[in-house]
Amino acid sequence: MKEATLTTNQIQCVLNFQDLVSTPFHAEMNAMCWTRKLAGDFSELANKLAQKGTIRAIDEDELFGLQLSEQGMLAREILLNDLKLFEDYGASPILNLINCYERDHPSAIFPTDVYSFHVDRSPVPIDTFLCTYVGQSSELLPNSQAIQKVLVPEIRDELKKKYRGSDEGFDSFLSEHFFDLHYQAKPEAQPISLGLGHIWKLAVDHPGSQVLPCLHRAPEEHGQTRLLLIC
Repeated sequence: MKEATLTTNQIQCVLNFQDLVSTPFHAEMNAMCWTRKLAGDFSELANKLAQKGTIRAIDEDELFGLQLSEQGMLAREILLNDLKLFEDYGASPILNLINCYERDHPSAIFPTDVYSFHVDRSPVPIDTFLCTYVGQSSELLPNSQAIQKVLVPEIRDELKKKYRGSDEGFDSFLSEHFFDLHYQAKPEAQPISLGLGHIWKLAVDHPGSQVLPCLHRAPEEHGQTRLLLIC
């Protein structure tokens, strides 16, 4: 798998937060990365945050309440600063501690959970931001290396059987059930790991967007807890 520091025509790397939030997507470019090598022990934070269930949000008060080593305190300071950067920007960042996400039932025609390559959609202009501090990182897939699953003939046939309605309403059915957001990697596809500590901006499917939405997915955790900032 390619490393996050390698660029494609779809990825632009920047050196600071202001460039990340202010530089617009254009042409083929639909992913942007503020590349960073973070100091501190983020694993200590994850280990000391009690995890019950599959996923939960961590608030700042809980972070402040942790008894940490010097390296753990440094990691906490960086994390709190990242949250403040987004809050000052006007966003609503969420820090999640993740054991796993909910998966679709095996009987589904194809999975529409976050482990499937998908795009985000919004009714208003917006971008997706994320950063993995601990655990397996999310993956990006170049648009040219995937096909929309609803365009795969055998999948489309199965969806039409499930739909059982008029041809005019089929596209609405696909959208309402989020089937049209998911993509199948081509045989030669090379997913790109988003790495640890980097903050990414991904293009979203929204009215007026000038670029293709960015294909991405959550990783298999392999028993590792993830610490993820997303907004």
